[in-house]
Amino acid sequence: MESTRHIGIDLHRNCFTACVRLENGRNYLTEWRLEQLPKFVAKLRPNDEVAVEVTGNTRLFHDAVAPHVKRVVAVNPNQFQVITHSVKKTDPNDARNLALYLAKDLLPEVRMKDKTRAQIASLTQTRDTMVKLRTALKNKINNICSAHGVNLSKESLASEKGLKAVLEMPFDPLVDLELKILVEQIRSLNKSIAELEETISRESQKLEGHKHLTSTKGIGGLSAGILLSIIGDFADEGKLAAYFGIVPRISHSNETEHSGRITKRGTKLGRTTLVQCALIAQRYSPYLKNYYERKKNRGTGKAIIALARKFLGIIYRTLKNKWLFEDFPNFVLAEEATA
Repeated sequence: MESTRHIGIDLHRNCFTACVRLENGRNYLTEWRLEQLPKFVAKLRPNDEVAVEVTGNTRLFHDAVAPHVKRVVAVNPNQFQVITHSVKKTDPNDARNLALYLAKDLLPEVRMKDKTRAQIASLTQTRDTMVKLRTALKNKINNICSAHGVNLSKESLASEKGLKAVLEMPFDPLVDLELKILVEQIRSLNKSIAELEETISRESQKLEGHKHLTSTKGIGGLSAGILLSIIGDFADEGKLAAYFGIVPRISHSNETEHSGRITKRGTKLGRTTLVQCALIAQRYSPYLKNYYERKKNRGTGKAIIALARKFLGIIYRTLKNKWLFEDFPNFVLAEEATA
């Protein structure tokens, strides 16, 4: 049987470094331009295993290589401390480390989403960026108005009426110009965000589990799209919680184990969406409401995270078992889900 070669790839926008590690531990380094990817693929063997850092073009590299090798492991460099803390931060050194730890099966693997899920995930990230930009522009308007003795309510800039009211305020010409430009940008962002949200809600209906997730009170079309673009085929609920960054940090001192604050690793957008959905769900579900109230004696912040963790467990089992709720507050399943 042909021996397994472990290949580490340090990938960049226009080039990549490959380190081929043989079973005897010998390494062979090569440099490639990205347009030479077909030539590199031609040199691969069916029994090869490849590890590649996650970058903007990892999908391109993965899809070209995966059909020709035994396994492709995508690695988040921020979670692979051998690279992030490397003293010799060079492409050959990173590629060697990837090949070495791939051979030892010690790499933190990142799941590669399917095409539709990846595209929806990209849309949700673009929307999130635009929402944050819109918030920053609204804050700028609030600061300008406050500096001139006008204190706007927090919600006043959320409507077209509020934006018009700002433009009608009597300010100096330069202030008027600045506010006019800021309002125009907010209006443009409002239109783009609405279009993105409509598209995410529509396209996410194509994802498996959409109707099951939206039967859960608290999860709408947009939130379902965000969550489904993040959640994949996790075989373990605990690993899914770790991916959302809502498990406590564990530190060890001699023989004592300490639990601290949540890790906040993984997906910030997913974690924020999960928390928002959980808080809505507990308004309708007596079970979640009672759980949330019991946890409040530890502090509101901890109670919210505990609620999100509990709700994520419900989401996990809903998707795994293909549950469809007829009455979510009382956890009554539709006949289709119990058949």
